[in-house]
Amino acid sequence: MSKEKLGLNTICAHVGEVKDEQFKGAVSPMFLSSSYEFLDVDVKRYPRYFNTPNQEYLAKKIAALEHTEAALIFGSGMAAISHMFLAFLQKGDHLVVQNTLYGGTVNFIKEEFPKYGIEYTFTNGYKVEDFEAVIQPNTKLIHIETPSNPLLTITDIKAIAELGKSKSILTSIDNTFASPVNQNPIDLGIDMVMHSATKYFGGHSDICAGAVASSQEHIDRIWNVSKNLGGSLSDMTVWLLERSMKTLGLRVKTQTKNAMKMAKWLNKHPKISKVYYPGLKSHPEHKLAKSQMKGFGAMLSFELVNGLDAYQFQKSLQLIKSSMSLAGVESTVISPHLTSHALLSQEERDKVGISDQLIRFSVGIEDVEDLKQDIDNAIAALI
Repeated sequence: MSKEKLGLNTICAHVGEVKDEQFKGAVSPMFLSSSYEFLDVDVKRYPRYFNTPNQEYLAKKIAALEHTEAALIFGSGMAAISHMFLAFLQKGDHLVVQNTLYGGTVNFIKEEFPKYGIEYTFTNGYKVEDFEAVIQPNTKLIHIETPSNPLLTITDIKAIAELGKSKSILTSIDNTFASPVNQNPIDLGIDMVMHSATKYFGGHSDICAGAVASSQEHIDRIWNVSKNLGGSLSDMTVWLLERSMKTLGLRVKTQTKNAMKMAKWLNKHPKISKVYYPGLKSHPEHKLAKSQMKGFGAMLSFELVNGLDAYQFQKSLQLIKSSMSLAGVESTVISPHLTSHALLSQEERDKVGISDQLIRFSVGIEDVEDLKQDIDNAIAALI
């Protein structure tokens, strides 16, 4: 059966399986060898070449989920995005990048690009006109993130893709927050999609990985750089990631449903001053999000009213964990100014709206009433 005709959960469960031809096991066997035959073989396999059996087949699952021809798996999300940038940008080239972006990506661009002689410009906003205004004759790539981390801003994916094509500029997107369950940027014209696979792909807070999905031509170009930089993923982690992705659709749909309920509840809470979630009708880009997303995702952010200590609030939570990462089956919170955006200056954080009262909330699969009670109890402990 063609993978194009399969449903989401079927792709998650079956595409990218390595067949156990010897014992007929129900799950993929794990190939831990770092050395393979090179005589009379069609593929010369080597872990750093991203083509061990587990690496090769999991990439097929990711490509199927993102509706692309091919994909590559990396040791982290930052490995994925840095290899993608370095494959398509060289000395003298220019990158246009969204200003509402994951802090680690911002830090990589600012610290590493000058070493390579690569130029860049951060937009003043996330509207298509903000991108068009800073395009230069040497612009080779436009990179966006939507929904963004941590303010959940929404960028018009189709408009950015059309802008890039009109000027012969490649486009890429960080699709981590939405996941392919809720958003498929390739269908809207974007050229390359990357993920921190640590997040929803892994989903259990026990895997660190990254992925890029695109056309075979673009993946070949990224591979040509990546085989030299050595950012491949161990086959044990690849196997664990494939196992986790079997439940991707089930997990993310439940988390997305819970997030909508929590956003509506928090939006009415007297001790919450603001909620950032594209599923709320009050969100500035709600209609745009509805037009390009199948679901609004399981990430949201909110600000406590002045007078409540955000740090002490998180310490008072009993069920919801304070955690550096996100997207696990368990609900977690962080203060972005202390974690994901800690490398930015206070001025830079103020400019993009990262306040000390802001809390990023990764909604898990728990019963919603339990999450509400936990937040109420934590707030009550501060009053």
